[in-house]
Amino acid sequence: MRAREVLPAGTWDEVREIDRVLLDHDHRHRRRIVLTTERGNHLLLDLPQTTHLHQDDGLHLDDGGIVRVCARPEPLLEICAPPAALMRIAWHLGNRHLPVQFLADRIRIRADRVIADMARGLGAQVHAVEAPFDPEAGAYGVGHDHSDHG
Repeated sequence: MRAREVLPAGTWDEVREIDRVLLDHDHRHRRRIVLTTERGNHLLLDLPQTTHLHQDDGLHLDDGGIVRVCARPEPLLEICAPPAALMRIAWHLGNRHLPVQFLADRIRIRADRVIADMARGLGAQVHAVEAPFDPEAGAYGVGHDHSDHG
């Protein structure tokens, strides 16, 4: 199987789904790689440029089928705090150039004991979770356009 195109989540017909790939955050930023699907099939991802794959994107196969991208849960920390403290913590995380996922009332980062202690010191509650990680793309990777602004 070969996929040369990524269809953003919500833009493709789920009836065409034939399989799934489960990938952690680091393995969802690719141009060319052989993947193994949940059913044990090999899939060559062969894109024209490096692309960040998101949960529920579709890998459009040469034969018209679609393989769904699923974000693999990974060990993360959820940081919860009152809004003013959460903004301050977000500033500190950005100052360290850490990948951060913003949710409605909390922040997720990769598990890191030193950063957890810092967040607690700034008034946060920190909880270990196992969840998909989809951090912000940054100022040069805005939106869901699947481009690499390297």
